[in-house]
Amino acid sequence: MHRQRRVRRHHGAFGIGQVDLHEPARLPRLLGCLDTPSSGDYFLVGRNVAHLARDELAALRNRCIGFVFQGFNLLPRMSLEDNVALPLVYAGCRRDERRQRANRELARVGLADYAGARPNQISGGQQQRVAIARALVNSPQLILADEPTGNLDSHTSAEIMGLFADLNRQGISIVLVTHEPDIAACAARQVRFRDGLLVSDEPTRQATPC
Repeated sequence: MHRQRRVRRHHGAFGIGQVDLHEPARLPRLLGCLDTPSSGDYFLVGRNVAHLARDELAALRNRCIGFVFQGFNLLPRMSLEDNVALPLVYAGCRRDERRQRANRELARVGLADYAGARPNQISGGQQQRVAIARALVNSPQLILADEPTGNLDSHTSAEIMGLFADLNRQGISIVLVTHEPDIAACAARQVRFRDGLLVSDEPTRQATPC
C-alpha cells in the first residue's frame, strides 16, 4: 500500500476498518506497532514506525496505544484492579500510583465496585469493559480494538460500542477492526480491505448512533 494515511484525533467521530484479508491479523499488528511494514511508511504521533528498532516500537506501543481484543485476555488469578494495572507495571509505576490509576479507569467504564473481583466472577460484557479500562490506563492517544464485540451478544455489543463512542467524544482516537456490518455502521468513517488491498475509504452515509 503506497497511500499516505495519518491517524488523527477526532472529536465526535471514530473510524472502523472492515477487513477481509488473506491474513486478517496483519492490519491490526501493523497499526499496533507489533509488526513493521515490508514497504512504505506508517507515521504514528509523528514517528515513522517503519524505521524504529524493536525497543523503540515497544516504548511507542506502551506510551501511545491501548489494545482491546476479542478474547479479553484477562489473567484469571489476578483481580480486576491488578489486570487493569498490568501495563503500568511494565511502565515502572509505583504500586500506589498503579492502584489509583487502575481504579480510576474501572470507574470510567462503570466497574468501580468490582476492583477486587476475579474475571470469572463477572459477565463477558463486564470483562470487555475491564479490557477497555486496561487499554486506557496509560492514557493512550489511540485505542486499537480488534473484533471487540466478536464474543458478545447484540445487546452487550451495543453497550460496548456506546462506551467507545463516549471515549471518542472525550478526545481518544479509536480504530476498530470488525467483520460485522451493524458494528461498522456505528462509525463515521469506514476503511474496507479485500484480499489484502484497500478498496474504499469513505464516510459512513448515515452513521448509526451508538
